[in-house]
Amino acid sequence: MNLKEILNKIDGLKAKGNLDLEIQGIESDSRNVKKGFMFVAIKGFSVDGNNYIPNAIENGATVIVVEESTNLKELNIPEDITLIVAKNTREFLSLASSNFYKKPSSKFKLIGITGTKGKTTTTFMIKEILEKAGKKVGLIGTIATYINGKKICDSDRTTPESLELQRLFAKMVQEGVEYVIMEVSSQSLKLHRVDGCEFDLVAFTNFSEDHISAKEHPNMEDYFNSKLKLFKMCKKGFVNIDDLYGNKIPNLFKENDITSYGIDNYGNVLAKDITVTNSYVDFKLKIKDKNERVKVDIPGRFTVYNALCAICITRELGVSSEVMKQALEHIKVPGRSEMVENKLEIPIMIDYAHSPESLENILGAVKNYTRGRVISVFGCGGDRDTRKRPIMGEISGKIADYTIITSDNPRTEKPEEIVKQIENGIKKTTGKYEVVVDRVEAIEKAIKMANKNDIIVLAGKGHEPYQEINGVKHSFDERIIVKDIISKMKKK
Repeated sequence: MNLKEILNKIDGLKAKGNLDLEIQGIESDSRNVKKGFMFVAIKGFSVDGNNYIPNAIENGATVIVVEESTNLKELNIPEDITLIVAKNTREFLSLASSNFYKKPSSKFKLIGITGTKGKTTTTFMIKEILEKAGKKVGLIGTIATYINGKKICDSDRTTPESLELQRLFAKMVQEGVEYVIMEVSSQSLKLHRVDGCEFDLVAFTNFSEDHISAKEHPNMEDYFNSKLKLFKMCKKGFVNIDDLYGNKIPNLFKENDITSYGIDNYGNVLAKDITVTNSYVDFKLKIKDKNERVKVDIPGRFTVYNALCAICITRELGVSSEVMKQALEHIKVPGRSEMVENKLEIPIMIDYAHSPESLENILGAVKNYTRGRVISVFGCGGDRDTRKRPIMGEISGKIADYTIITSDNPRTEKPEEIVKQIENGIKKTTGKYEVVVDRVEAIEKAIKMANKNDIIVLAGKGHEPYQEINGVKHSFDERIIVKDIISKMKKK
């Protein structure tokens, strides 16, 4: 594509050199640059892209893009290289990538879901309903990317970097996708990953404390304001009116067309007469002036909110209530209240709960229907908000009958130190607990102490098939680990 086409409608640029060039590709990683590529230098949390400009040029880059705060004299860029200066290179990368792939998000209906919790489950629900209605669907989120029912790749972040995102969109256009549902993280909004995306519908599930750290958001205000950017990108939205922050959104965006849903507060779509069991929830709501009974095979009150959001969106897209009900009744979402079948027939649930509120929700939900003990096995991720660690310890101590504090993804922190911080919280309770830092040993300990009337909740990792330690992702799929432990036990 011609460079001028890539730069089309991107404001505030300064350029030096030839703009009449054919660009073969765009990259922000110098290792992937090839002849005729544009290299966009991005200053990350730990790496400065400016340091890799010589590598990019050596690999064949003909255009270099830097931020306006860059000292150009220090770069010493050759005269035959076109130099572009942008206000913000992250924003530039998003817009340029969209242009390079010919604005793919304008060629299908794009649905964006944001919120602290519920994004993954809600997007899967929408995907399931639309596919049940015979539509061609793409999904991008925390677990994986799917195109027309086929998993394309696992995800290493909730929302991909902008270049990869536009590349995926383009592939979806090629595959004839009609609808794309995407989890939109606060980080992706703050760091301009979704700039250039043309959203048709957006939704806000809920908001609670999470992602507060040096590498994420400095405070709750920044976290909330980052999520609000999604409603500046799309006029048609849906909000959980029972959520304290969601309740604010209709007044903050009075010019938008916003539909509210909930259980307790007055909203446009309300769930009534709710039944929660150990394997499903069902509830009643009005869809198109008709009372409908909806059953969802995921236990917990939080499931009602996720289903309401999915119903509101797919109703807007013209899906019949009968199709919605059929799709939701048997839905399964990897790592979300996922029961692991095993030869001992012990109820073992894997759930992604990794924040205080999500841990409280899942433990509270299973506590209500479990005849025996609730055995909680969890840890907290390293290099993330440290304040939540004792809070989560206290929550587990109060709700669970027995807690095994263990490791999660320690990343660059010492797991023993993370565990101590969790332990400080559980000590405030009378809850029984022990510390087993090795997560495999912790899972084995829980299984050996449980019986068929108990339930084991393995919280925190959910769908993740790895454990991240010092920058290395080691294979760690809890479904496989559970089966291996039980197989060894059966042999003895």
